[in-house]
Amino acid sequence: MDKRTLLAIVLALIVLVLYQYLIPSPKPPKMEEQKVEKDIPQATKTKEEKEKTPPKAKRPLPAEVIEEKLIHIDTELYRAILTNKGAVIKSLALKRYTDKDKIPVQLLLTKEPSILPLSILPTGDSQEINKGVLKGTYKVDTAKVILGKDRGKETVTFFYQDSSGASVKKTLTFYSNDYRIDLKILTEGITGGYTLSMGQDFGIFEPKEGYGHVGPVSRIDGNNITSNRDKIKEPLNYKGNIAWTALEDKYFTAALAPVSKVDGVVVNKIGDSVTTGLTVMSQDGEFILYAGPKEYDRLKTLKVGLEEIIDYGWFPLGRTGNKLLALPFFRLLKLFYGFLNNYGLAIILLTMLVRIVFIPLTNKSQKSMKAMQALAPKINELREKYKKDPQRMNKEIMGLYKKHKVNPMGGCLPMLLQLPIFIALYNVLMYAIELRGAPFYLWIRDLSSKDPFYVFPIVMGISMFIQQKMTPTSADPMQSKIMMFLPVIFTFMFLNLPSGLVLYWLVNNILSIAQQYYINKKLA
Repeated sequence: MDKRTLLAIVLALIVLVLYQYLIPSPKPPKMEEQKVEKDIPQATKTKEEKEKTPPKAKRPLPAEVIEEKLIHIDTELYRAILTNKGAVIKSLALKRYTDKDKIPVQLLLTKEPSILPLSILPTGDSQEINKGVLKGTYKVDTAKVILGKDRGKETVTFFYQDSSGASVKKTLTFYSNDYRIDLKILTEGITGGYTLSMGQDFGIFEPKEGYGHVGPVSRIDGNNITSNRDKIKEPLNYKGNIAWTALEDKYFTAALAPVSKVDGVVVNKIGDSVTTGLTVMSQDGEFILYAGPKEYDRLKTLKVGLEEIIDYGWFPLGRTGNKLLALPFFRLLKLFYGFLNNYGLAIILLTMLVRIVFIPLTNKSQKSMKAMQALAPKINELREKYKKDPQRMNKEIMGLYKKHKVNPMGGCLPMLLQLPIFIALYNVLMYAIELRGAPFYLWIRDLSSKDPFYVFPIVMGISMFIQQKMTPTSADPMQSKIMMFLPVIFTFMFLNLPSGLVLYWLVNNILSIAQQYYINKKLA
């Protein structure tokens, strides 16, 4: 890899590392204030309005005192606890993912939240009327649900009715080997609509993760609209064609996707936590709740576009272009893991495959750089001779290139074509949850975390230095001086990056050294 290409790559890498700070999110759809019809006296309403108004109970019903009950859900993938107070989720722990202390990942970290997942919150001018029914204590008969391979799914039903006869029925369906939860809501006597809330920070396990977006994200009109949790000062209301709304961190998410019609998305901040939800103005609603890892294949099977939550970045080919490049690498990585049973070895094999594909381009680049190195003394003579006449100097240098049949861009362009490939691999290795907790060998116990002893970054920096010594030097002295600092710059940049990504770069450098040695020997 020639030095100009390395300079281009380090600039690209800087953009990638600082991506969330340098590239703004897509412009959100126009925010609109949600309008709710006020409670008009029945005598003044038209016939059409009367037909749309939910019938009120003819006689009050006595209020029933219901004690709190906890419902335990145990599936192959997670354990959850629900409460009949509001018919909401109280905790959800993932069985296949643990923290550094080997404790299952808990997707509800906020202590004593005021809003729990699947809370129904009143909206509009009638919220005082609906407050009791929407936050009441529900009847529920189920106490425990255990799902396994012999028991695929089960439904839990919550029901609440207040003294006026207004009622809410929540039906949740759980699956044995899926993070999906189906939700149906039926209401009677409720006016003004409601907001189905995701709760506070539900789906965010690593709020201090240094890479990737952490907070609310919604897919509206085919675009991902992210919200910076630190900049939310008041509720944000979005309208449009809503595919889903979610809370996310680098590896996990909890998302609500509407099956029936919804009227908007509302994002809010409560203390230090954030929440999002769907506003519903109709009586009934159907939804899909997903709470779990960002596994591309699982998200895709939901068929609501939730796989688009995995961000492959905008640079350099746009979101769609980056995804088209990254997904094949992701598939290959999983394929190699299938028979190697080690993601570190899979990364090495994938790196070797990419290098083999690009051998012709690399050879062409190195030969061009070698020819440029041979012309360097003559180019320097022309620069000195015509230093007061830049126009003549450029003409003479181009004539020299033409005479010796050397393309000045020949050493750079073939290698620059590999930049999108490098960035695609970068994104796959940076954000694939499959690498989370995946061991390599010896001290590397998690390829998604930094090398605890910084061995890989230091060896990688040394390999870059060796590579530079073997690569033909540039005719530009200033560029050569800058290139001398690249191994140091890269070493410091890679110190805290995932060890899987550093492993890819290290193996790539070793293969480059071997290829450069062969080319130098052949052209000697």
